[in-house]
Amino acid sequence: MFDELLARLGPRCTKQDTMYRKAMEPVLKIAITMRHLATGDKYASMKFDFRVPHNTMSVLVREVCQDIVDEYKEEVISCPISPEEGRAVAKLFARRWNVPHACGALDGKHVACRKPANSGSLYQNYKGFFSIVLMGLVDADYKFFWIDVGGHGHMLDAQIFNDSELNECLVDGTI
Repeated sequence: MFDELLARLGPRCTKQDTMYRKAMEPVLKIAITMRHLATGDKYASMKFDFRVPHNTMSVLVREVCQDIVDEYKEEVISCPISPEEGRAVAKLFARRWNVPHACGALDGKHVACRKPANSGSLYQNYKGFFSIVLMGLVDADYKFFWIDVGGHGHMLDAQIFNDSELNECLVDGTI
């Protein structure tokens, strides 16, 4: 899997060398990002493993994550646009889960985070910890066809959905 990531993300992650320093190799950037995402280790502790300063890691992890989204978004997340595609999703839901006329399963997940500066209780959820809400819509095979990242912890799933692009598209009939 790492080799596949490297082959696909390598060209996106490659930067040019300058007169002042050599560019960091894509293999190192991807390794640091995967380690951070898999373990949740802090940059300050990972800097000793990779011999890369923590402030550099904080920039490159964001860049590599954006490269992953850009490379895989069309392949991984595809929303049914035509009525025929919607009917196929509903048919699969009815056959597999015995839920007729369902076009997807929607749910949100609170991901714990540190309290952002000057945010008050905006990110504090009903369980008493600070969180960001990830919301996703999946088909009967658990494949995502819509996601929303960044809802405030105090918000309910319905509030996030009502403020979403998905709701706007359903209301105006573009989906």
